Amino acid sequence: MRQETVNEDANTLIEALATAVVVTDEALRISKVNAAAESLLALSATTLLGRGLADFFGTASDFIRLIERTLRDRRSFTERNLELTAFGLPSVLVDCTVTLWELGAATPAKIIIELASVERHQRIQFEEKLLLQNQATSALMRGLAHEVKNPLGGIRGAAQLLERELEDRRHAEYTQIIIGEVDRLRILVDKMLGPLGTLDNQPVNIHDVLEHVRQLVQAEHIGAFEFCRDYDPSLPDLLGDRDQLIQAFLNLVRNAARALDGREGRITLRSRAQRKFTIGDQQHRLVIRIDVIDTGPGVAPDIADRIFFPLVSGYADGSGLGLPLAQSMISRQGGVIGFTSEPGHTEFSVWLPIEVGI
Repeated sequence: MRQETVNEDANTLIEALATAVVVTDEALRISKVNAAAESLLALSATTLLGRGLADFFGTASDFIRLIERTLRDRRSFTERNLELTAFGLPSVLVDCTVTLWELGAATPAKIIIELASVERHQRIQFEEKLLLQNQATSALMRGLAHEVKNPLGGIRGAAQLLERELEDRRHAEYTQIIIGEVDRLRILVDKMLGPLGTLDNQPVNIHDVLEHVRQLVQAEHIGAFEFCRDYDPSLPDLLGDRDQLIQAFLNLVRNAARALDGREGRITLRSRAQRKFTIGDQQHRLVIRIDVIDTGPGVAPDIADRIFFPLVSGYADGSGLGLPLAQSMISRQGGVIGFTSEPGHTEFSVWLPIEVGI
């Protein structure tokens, strides 16, 4: 009875871990995998349980050799940046720790395999760096925006007064240019200040948001490129501000459309559920992941590290505000944006928790 309790407690603990864990016997037959391992390996527990590790990873891989070394020396080993490749699936770069769990002579030993995605660590570090940079940049931009906005009203008022005093009405076009440019700068400054006020959190169907955005962008670029939808219809509603979600995804999809400007190509909108996902320093049991994928030339390498900074754009006539504002809006919902890019495939991914935003 005592041993059963230990096993139950161990199983509960393993399942609760964010780190991927695989448990095998000394013959390397899989007896336990947690949800994080299923997600990392892209294989279900039903597929894995009762099977040998060699069925998925071969007998001569570095992964199997590391486990055999643990069995031979009867102690734990860790290998960093181990390329883990299951048959027929993309490889994953992991930090792998293998531990032999021995509970006594009467109990068969277990092998505990911990797999921590290197990409996940890199993403968390990138998010933390991005958050600090965004906070500093936002504070600077808000300060500058207020300094610019304050005199704009005076300039506009002076131009209007000047226009009334003009004897030659042909010169009024010059005051109208001043007024028009002041109004344009005021709109730009308002955008730089970003979304303000409290969130109007309501149950939101993310696919309704994506379809609304798709229709808007298609109307702006009729027949210019192909739109593909790859939605998971089982996704639950999330609590969020619908208007801000629409604006955030509109900025992302418009950015993808701009990348395809004048080219044949495709934009794909994809939705998936992702379990035990960490945003910042908080782990979420379930998040929704939305991918906006385009087949354009990719993000220019010289701006890739600064792409979410205000006023950074790969286009001469770009404002450089679309992506920073999208990041700010998604951040207020408790989510995060990341991206990968290479020529022919740029993917902006949004992760949103199934709960109220901040």
